[in-house]
Amino acid sequence: MKKFLLQLFVLLMVAFPVFTQEIDWQIDRGKIITAWAEDVDPQSVLPEYPRPQMVRDNWKCLNGLWEYSIQPKESTQPSTFDGKILVPFAVESALSGVAKSVGKEHNLWYRTTFTLPSSMKKKTILLHFGAVDWETEVFVNGKRVGMHQGGYDPFSFDVTSFLSKSQDQELVVRVWDPTDEGPQARGKQVNNPGGIWYTPVTGIWQTVWLEAVVGTYIKEIKNTPDLQNKTISVQADIENGKETDKVKIVVLDNDSPLAEKIVDLNSKAIIQIDDPVLWSPDRPHLYGLKISLIRKNKSIDEVESYFAMREISKKADRNGILRMMLNGEFVFQYGPLDQGWWPDGLYTAPTDEALKFDIIKTQEMGFNMIRKHVKVEPARWYYHCDRIGMLVWQDMPSGDLGARWEPRPGVTGAGRDMDRSPESERIYRMEWKAIMDALYHFPSIVVWVPFNEAWGQFKTKEIVDWTAKMDPSRLVNEASGGNFHFSGDIIDLHNYPDPVMPKAEIFGKKQVITLGEFGGLGLPIADHTWQEKNNWGYRNFKNSDELSARYEKLMADLIPLISKGLSAAVYTQTTDVEVEVNGLMTYDRKIMKMPVDFLKSQHQKLYEEKVDF
Repeated sequence: MKKFLLQLFVLLMVAFPVFTQEIDWQIDRGKIITAWAEDVDPQSVLPEYPRPQMVRDNWKCLNGLWEYSIQPKESTQPSTFDGKILVPFAVESALSGVAKSVGKEHNLWYRTTFTLPSSMKKKTILLHFGAVDWETEVFVNGKRVGMHQGGYDPFSFDVTSFLSKSQDQELVVRVWDPTDEGPQARGKQVNNPGGIWYTPVTGIWQTVWLEAVVGTYIKEIKNTPDLQNKTISVQADIENGKETDKVKIVVLDNDSPLAEKIVDLNSKAIIQIDDPVLWSPDRPHLYGLKISLIRKNKSIDEVESYFAMREISKKADRNGILRMMLNGEFVFQYGPLDQGWWPDGLYTAPTDEALKFDIIKTQEMGFNMIRKHVKVEPARWYYHCDRIGMLVWQDMPSGDLGARWEPRPGVTGAGRDMDRSPESERIYRMEWKAIMDALYHFPSIVVWVPFNEAWGQFKTKEIVDWTAKMDPSRLVNEASGGNFHFSGDIIDLHNYPDPVMPKAEIFGKKQVITLGEFGGLGLPIADHTWQEKNNWGYRNFKNSDELSARYEKLMADLIPLISKGLSAAVYTQTTDVEVEVNGLMTYDRKIMKMPVDFLKSQHQKLYEEKVDF
């Protein structure tokens, strides 16, 4: 009998190795968590394909339990590690299983091993990082592969030559992040959180994955719709291509071939789309793309993608006031300020369902737009916006917050630029360009926001013009909330709590008028707050009825502004974040503070306002 039990135990350990690893990780439950946190499986963490805008079949997710060590900055690679961390959750987060701070005096080291599936053997192997905050150095099998700076943009390395012939490959990653003690983009992260400022996010916070390609492969694609000419242009960037190579593009509609074109290497394909179905929040129609690299009449690489026929523009109404237009029609854009933070994962949603939940719930509340506030999301978030039908204003995450709002005499709302160091400017330009390049593909994004208020604002007109030149297909919101230099497409005021707007007769002839932040109505919900006492809101209320009554008054005051020239408004905010309780939902997403049907009925009135042209 004892022999039988011993054999059974061994069989169970082989069949279910998860038992031996799960004991090395558990959620830190010192704070509130979301319902999705309970669905996190250390053996299958965020397993969805991480780059839906350019899909290949041959890939491997490296998320899971890695080793970690926090070491003084001057230390070399550690020989032993402190314990296990669940990648891709930041080390400060509950879901990482660590929940420790790092600081600029230390490096965060990671270590893991991986094996290549048989399908990847004798291929070119790319190692991808969705995002790591902030400076990343990568080693494979003891050799330095490269370094990357930037906390919000994806990056990759060709690690083929670093792989050994043995089955196990060692991956070591060093991360350094000065948080608010450096000039880099860091959004709302601070070392001493409070009010509108939140916990630092250090290290890997998006999916890490391997991809197998051939020696010549499709590196990037760029799709640009042209509604005036009813075309889509597709540009494929080919790595290690030959002059005789060709690129074949097939357009699909509901999985059926619609159009096809073959072009020379690195040439732009312009494809006619007859009777295009236009993308909008009411009808988020997406076309499929299949892009193949052809050599000697054979496909040697292939990716799947998609695009939408969508145009964002501006046009003067009958009174000469510029309006924001979607597909040639005025659509009032109304959405929440969305911070994209999670009580258990900080920058990282626990699951893909959680990531999608905020967008779906926002749509159910009757919003048609989201302003993604000083943060960048994983590619799948924008993909869900594309599919669900949600307009997006994308902020550049703030950094080097040394600017001060210093009004110029006689110029209302105007300000001065700060002087950034050459290093600070280099970092800003490098990362903003990388973010725009990475997100260019997503049709849901209609507005770029290079600055928020005066936070790190510098060389405003130059940066705005540079942003518009990099992407002329979208509008540029110079500085959401003030410190205006009157450049770009949009003038954007912030006001709490009541809705107001810049004077249309003064500003509306040159820029689209928007209200980039207002509201901020706070309601702490017991057992659903980051801390028990001293939570913060711009205006606080005692219960949902009081909150709803005040919100209804905000909507009644907002409606008349539309006919006067307002094109869009942003309510603060989607959820509570840490001690900030201005959310429509609690931080754990378990409680709606006002009924969804009530909110939708209030918002519908905004879209019914007519503007004459």
